[in-house]
Formats: sequence, structure tokens, C-alpha cells
Amino acid sequence: MRALVVDDTMCLRHILHHMLRDFGFDEVEEAADGIHALKLIKAHPFDLIVTDINMPKLDGLGLLKQVRSNPFTLDLPVLMVTSEADKEHLTLAIRADVSGFLAKPFTQNALEKQLQRIGFKKPQKVS
Repeated sequence: MRALVVDDTMCLRHILHHMLRDFGFDEVEEAADGIHALKLIKAHPFDLIVTDINMPKLDGLGLLKQVRSNPFTLDLPVLMVTSEADKEHLTLAIRADVSGFLAKPFTQNALEKQLQRIGFKKPQKVS
């Protein structure tokens, strides 16, 4: 499985990268903003996007709208990471068909619950 983590904070990108790898995503790429993310999405297929809502150049909401407007990525699951208490941003993301939310700060367990809710299954470890 391939995931794309989009956040302007390098530390959070790395944390999400490792959490997704622990969940079973064997390939995780990173982008610092929505513009870079769109370039990666055009170049490679992804199974999941996890994006921050607040970023420079193109924010998470703009990225989500671009993903949903493309017939090739229309159904791509997008989780939005936010520290926003602003209901307006959350409402706009819901209207743009976001797949789920992660509220900062979040745990591995919270991420796994969101992934499972949208249909991802953690691979069983073979002993």
C-alpha cells in the first residue's frame, strides 16, 4: 500500500510516516504543501492521503478539492489532520467529501481507528 503524507511541519510528516509504516503501508512519500502533493499524485498512484488542513501555497482543503475534482483520484481516501477548532473549516472539508479527521495531538491508535473506519486493514504479522 502507498500513502502520501502532506504537512508543512517536517516533524509531523516523519511521525505520520512511521505510524503509517507500522500500520502496514510499505511505501510512504512526503510533501510539504499541496502543490508538491499534487505533483506526486500525478506521478504515482496512492492508496491514501493524510494531509494537514493549514499549509502554505495550497492548504489541505484546496488539495482535497483538487483530488475530488479529478476522475482518477475522486475516490482516493483523504484523512485531514487538524488542530482547528474552527467549525467552518471542518464543515468545508466535510462538504468536499473528506474521508475522516485526525485531531492534533493524535495517537497511533487514533490513526489506526480512522484507517480501519475507512476500510484499511492492518496486515497480520506472520510468526
